[in-house]
Parts: sequence; C-alpha cells; structure tokens
Amino acid sequence: MTGSASLPPMRARLAVALTAAVTALTMTGAVPAAASAPPPEAKAPAAFVALGSVDPTILQEMRYVRPHNFVGEPVDGYRQPVCILTRPAAEALHRAQVRLLRQGYSLKVYDCYRPQRAVDHFVRWAKDLGDERRKAEFYPRVEKSRLFEEGYIAEKSGHSRGSTMDVTIVRLPALPAPRPRPGQESVPCYAPRSERYPDNSVDMGTGFDCFDTLSHTDDPRIQGVQRANRDRLKSALAAEGFVNLPEEWWHFTHKPELFPDTYFDFPVAYRSVLGHRP
Repeated sequence: MTGSASLPPMRARLAVALTAAVTALTMTGAVPAAASAPPPEAKAPAAFVALGSVDPTILQEMRYVRPHNFVGEPVDGYRQPVCILTRPAAEALHRAQVRLLRQGYSLKVYDCYRPQRAVDHFVRWAKDLGDERRKAEFYPRVEKSRLFEEGYIAEKSGHSRGSTMDVTIVRLPALPAPRPRPGQESVPCYAPRSERYPDNSVDMGTGFDCFDTLSHTDDPRIQGVQRANRDRLKSALAAEGFVNLPEEWWHFTHKPELFPDTYFDFPVAYRSVLGHRP
C-alpha cells in the first residue's frame, strides 16, 4: 500500500500539502508540467533520394556541413554531408555524369537540397553587419549591407524545393585538394587559382560562392580555359534539362521542377530519405 494513508499523521499532512502546492503552481505555469516527447522530425517526401543511391560516382563536397563557407560556421539543418535531390533531378544529374565521364571529367556537388532553416540562418547572418569573418575571401568587393539588394542573399531559395544544386567538374583522376596554406582563407575568391583556397575542381575563374560579378556565368572577362570549363559544365547539364542561374556559374535547376511552389525544411541527413527507393 502506498500514498499518504500509510504515513505517520504529520508526514501525511505534509505530503498532502506539498502535492496541493505543486499542482497549484503547475496550473498557473510557475512549474512546468512533465515534458512530452518531442515530435518526430520531418522526413523527405518519397520523391526525394540521396544522390549517392542514384549515382555513387558523382563527387560530393557539401560545404555547409563544415565551417569553410561564407557564414564561417556549419549551417543550420545540415546534419550530414549528403546530397539530397528529387528523383528526376538526381537521375538527370546521373545522365550528365555519364556524358562527362566519357570526356575524362566528373561532376562534384557543393550543395543540393537546402532546408528553409538554413536559408533563415543565411538571412540572420546577412543582417548581422558586425560579422564579417569571411568577407576577405567570399565578398571582398561587396558591402555586407548590400547582399540582399544585390541578390546574393534572399529569404527563399530554389534549393529548398529540391531540384536545384551547386555543382562543378573535376578532371579525372580526381585527386584530393591540397591542404590550405596559412592565410589562404583571406585570399579573394576571384584570385588566381593557385593563390585562393584550394579545390580539386577545374578552374572556373572564381571559387564557389564567390559574391562577385566575375561569378556571372557569361561574364566577358572570363576567357580561355576558364571559359571552356564553364561551357563544358553548362553544356553537359543543359542537355539533361538543367537551367543555369546567370549570376552563378555553379547554380543549376532541373526543369520542370517536381515541387515548384513548396519550400521544405526536413534536415540534410541520411535518415530524411531512409527507405526511399533509388
């Protein structure tokens, strides 16, 4: 037998009084009620897949999982370095990869599906004008206060719809990028390839996420080998239904989009697409 009836009279009265006090405080909100289990995190719709399950040969260097990016820290919502896309986009990227492999190149993705919480992180960062940790590399010629006005940051991103990716090409055999030298994180993203932060991709004239007009795909100042590399990437993807964003040589969207008006927020993690067929 349990409860106040089995206690000595004084302890029983104290137990009853304590129970009544806690109940009253809980009802007024002064003491939180027992926490319920958090709701399960959203998973991706069945139409999303991990790119590696469709084409394991495409290289993946997911930049927002790690701190080397324009924010300077891992971005909200990126749990694991996995590229997630809608199935039609992944299958089209596979077909472009087959085309490029015959030419001695491989695709490499920097970013794929991007949750809305990551976009919100970018927006908060852009509004914090005091945080310019990565200005020297990623936006040396643009004032941070103008990132919204000039279109480098927005409150919605096509990446969140699942059919957009940031991609480049790597000459085969794909060698790992050399370790960065001291100070290279302060070298402008449009500096000569040998000077800027190392990447094993071909020379596109700027690094990835370079907030500069030199990143415009058809900027006339980009010529020679750099122009040929941009054209090779654009041609291979255009043949499979990808449309390039003119302001960013690396940004492509597969058309028609499967979810043209939906902005998802499930995390970038293998569990988000666990059990989805390739």
